[in-house]
Amino acid sequence: MRLSHLTLQDYRSYAEAQIPLSPGPNVLLGYNGVGKTNVVEAVGYLSTLASHRVSQDAPLVRHGAERAIIRAQAHRGSREALLEVEINPGRANRARINRGAAVRASDVLGVLRTVLFAPEDLELIKGSPNVRRRLLDDLAVQLRPAWGSVRLDYEKVLKQRNALLKSIRYEGFTATHESTLEVWDHQLAEAGARVLQARFEVLEALRPHVAEAYQQLSGSVRTAKMRYQSSLDEFAGEEMRQGTGQSGAAGREQLAEQLRSGLGAARRQERERATTLVGPHRDDLHFSLDDVPVKGYASHGETWSYALALRLAGYRVMVDDDPSEGGRPVLILDDVFAELDARRRRRLAELAAEAEQLLITAAVDDDVPEALRAHAFRVESVDQLSQISPAEELTDVSDAQPTDESR
Repeated sequence: MRLSHLTLQDYRSYAEAQIPLSPGPNVLLGYNGVGKTNVVEAVGYLSTLASHRVSQDAPLVRHGAERAIIRAQAHRGSREALLEVEINPGRANRARINRGAAVRASDVLGVLRTVLFAPEDLELIKGSPNVRRRLLDDLAVQLRPAWGSVRLDYEKVLKQRNALLKSIRYEGFTATHESTLEVWDHQLAEAGARVLQARFEVLEALRPHVAEAYQQLSGSVRTAKMRYQSSLDEFAGEEMRQGTGQSGAAGREQLAEQLRSGLGAARRQERERATTLVGPHRDDLHFSLDDVPVKGYASHGETWSYALALRLAGYRVMVDDDPSEGGRPVLILDDVFAELDARRRRRLAELAAEAEQLLITAAVDDDVPEALRAHAFRVESVDQLSQISPAEELTDVSDAQPTDESR
């Protein structure tokens, strides 16, 4: 899978940009703050309809513009498609495929697959549980776009149930509230079971690849492990969490029953706190090396290796899911090499070389292994982006700091 051309209109700092892309490595070299990350962020957005830097769409639209457009020619083996997403803050985003009629933005999900790693991904290890939940959920949606609606259904039910719990706290608990809460319990458990099934499927696919990628990147014999930490742990015993590995309708119903039981056990605490305490929205992932937690115990290098291993594992899960010609996702490495020592740079370059297309950003050309610099661009500013020879040198700007608008 690859892109041959990318067009940006009123996206971030770009009024307009036309960027030809080649198979294999494509490197964007330039000072921090000139807009390199904006380019690869746009590619990721075209694939996932989400930014790895912000949670809202408004910052993606250039100041003073009403909308932003990302357009790209995508190739998957012998097939190709022109993809376009129009970002409309405050209104529904729209998409077009092969210049057809406008459709829902979600209709482009699954056409282009990408895996993006950026410095922000250290939050996978150090950050809040929400970041780790999103790791599983986003990969699930890339594998099966229909899972996006499953997650949305769960969020809608959760919002309604929390609103009811808040009204109970202020109005007092009545028999009517109890019967209504039971209805929402049932709906939350049904929707939550579907979310959990998707997460467990992704997690089982990730585990062996994370362990392998970590050892390849770090050269360590330690085993990278992952454990799903359920919000049921606080309210239910081990017996209530049996069967989480089951698939199909039977496994889903067992998960739903466990969630219903957990919600019943948490009823008093939920009424006191006016929020839902049991469900996929409260779960977490626990990472360890052998049996030692990564968070708080791993070195800086080990933490980077683990975060990279998670993304590389996601890449390999997608390759396993679609081993056909042209099925490999586009791999994006945003300002990653500067954070790694020489050994890890070399190992990452070797592993990344298997991608059909690789997009890399860097402030200093020497940060990028020479084998990956065959097709490079110098980004001087948002108005000047030109192809350069790999023999050209770029001034060391490693001390430059990114601006809020561009990176």
